Amino acid sequence: MSNILKRLALFVLKLYQKVFTLFSYGSCRYYPTCSEYAKWQILHNSIFKACFYSLLRILRCNQLFPGGIDYPVITKSFHNTLVTPLTFKSADIKFWFVPKKNKSFYVIKAFK
Repeated sequence: MSNILKRLALFVLKLYQKVFTLFSYGSCRYYPTCSEYAKWQILHNSIFKACFYSLLRILRCNQLFPGGIDYPVITKSFHNTLVTPLTFKSADIKFWFVPKKNKSFYVIKAFK
């Protein structure tokens, strides 16, 4: 059920991003934009946690807050697996997880 909600939320966000880039309404005060932030949250957190943090971010996106760089923070546990140079070269890296503290990470998108 959660997977269906995630796919639906990602579809709605993609549609929102396509429509509003056509009309070019304003710009977000933050990097990544609020819709991209929500997308990254949905990809790496549970749907309810992602909606909560995305709502908080949208509420901060106004003239009372300075804006700036605000990467999403997630809690994730990684398995200790050995990465050989061969598998590392063939990996398609989409996001970098920069450690923060207590098994929480900043999510940063990899540029191609």
